[in-house]
Amino acid sequence: MLKPYSQLKAMLAITKASLRAIFRSPSAVIFSFLFPLIFILVFGFIGGRGRVSVRVAFDSKSDTAGIIYGVIKNFSGINVIEKNEALLKEDLEKGRLTAIINIQKSTVPVPPGNATVPYIIYLKSSDAVNPQNLEVLQSILDAVIKSADSRIYPDAPTIATISREVEKIPGRIYRTIDFILPGQLGFSLLSAGVFGVAFIFFNLRQTLVLKRFFATPINRSYIVFGEGLSRVIFQLITAVVILLIGHFAFKFTLVHGWITFLELLVLSFIGLVVFMGFGFIVSGLAKNESTIPPFANLITLPQFLLAGTFFSTDNFPQWLQPICKVLPLTHLNDAMRNVAFEGAHLTGCGKQIGILVLWCAVVYAVAVKVFKWE
Repeated sequence: MLKPYSQLKAMLAITKASLRAIFRSPSAVIFSFLFPLIFILVFGFIGGRGRVSVRVAFDSKSDTAGIIYGVIKNFSGINVIEKNEALLKEDLEKGRLTAIINIQKSTVPVPPGNATVPYIIYLKSSDAVNPQNLEVLQSILDAVIKSADSRIYPDAPTIATISREVEKIPGRIYRTIDFILPGQLGFSLLSAGVFGVAFIFFNLRQTLVLKRFFATPINRSYIVFGEGLSRVIFQLITAVVILLIGHFAFKFTLVHGWITFLELLVLSFIGLVVFMGFGFIVSGLAKNESTIPPFANLITLPQFLLAGTFFSTDNFPQWLQPICKVLPLTHLNDAMRNVAFEGAHLTGCGKQIGILVLWCAVVYAVAVKVFKWE
C-alpha cells in the first residue's frame, strides 16, 4: 500500500538540495562570509577602543550664566547631549559620552601675578572612553578658551582653566568592533536576503524548475518555505561564524555570554525574514537577470550607507535623520548593539523589533502581489 505523500518531507528535500547549491556557489560564500569578515578583520586590527565622535554633556551643577558655557556649547566641534542625570551617567559608563563637563566659578588665584581665573572646568569621564577622545576634548576646550581670551578677556590671564585631574568612573570598555560587527552582520543578512532570494527564485522560474515542481504533489507554499529555509540556515551559520570570530579573536562584547549570543541569532533571524521579503519583490519585478542588481541595489545601498553600518546615524545632518530612522537595517543594527554591548534583552528592544515586524507585514503584502511563478 502506498504511503501518503508528505509535504513536510518534500519541503525538507528542497531545503537540503538548495542548501547544498548555496554552499557550492562562490558568490554566495564570498558575499555572506568573506566580505563581512574582511571588514571585521580590518576594523578589529585598526583600533581596539575607538569612538565615533566626541559627545559631551554638562553637569547639572554647572554655571550656565557665564560666557564660557555659551562658548563651549555653541562650538561646532562639540556635540552636547541633554538628558537627565541618571541617563547621562549610564551613557558615560557605556562610553557613549566622552565626558561630563562641570563649569564652576573660581576664587583661587593663579600665577602669574596671582590673578583670579573666573572659571575652572572639571571633567568626569569613564574607563569605557577612548583616552584619545578625552585628549581631543581637552585640546578643543583649550582652543575654545584661548579664542575666548583673545576676544572677550584680552587683559586677563585667561577666562578659564581646565582641571587636569579628570574624575574617572568604572565603565565597560567599548571597542571599535562593538560598533562595526553588528553593522556588518546586519548588512550581510540584508545582502543575502535581497540578492540571494531574488536570484534564486528568478533562476528557478527561468530554468523551468518551478514548473517541474508543479508536476509533483508538493504544495506551492512548501516550495517557497523549502527554498527560504535553506537561505535561513545558511545565513544563521554565517552569523554564528561572524559572532564567534568577533568575540574570540577581537573581544567583541557579549554582555550575558551565550544568552546574548542566542538573542543575537534571534534578531538575525527576524532581520533575515524581513530582508528576504525584499528579495521576493525584486524577483517578481525583474524582467531579466540583468535587472536584478539595479533593483536590489536600490534597496541595499541606501541602507548600507544610512543605517549606521560604519558610523552612528547621529553624525548625519538633521534633515537626513528621519530617513535613517525609517530604514529596517537601522533598527536591526540598533537592536543588536543594544543586546550585545548594553546588556538589553529582546524584551528591551520592543520598539526596534516592532518596527521590523511592521516592515515584514508591508514587504510580504507587496511580495504576494508581485511574485510570479512563471
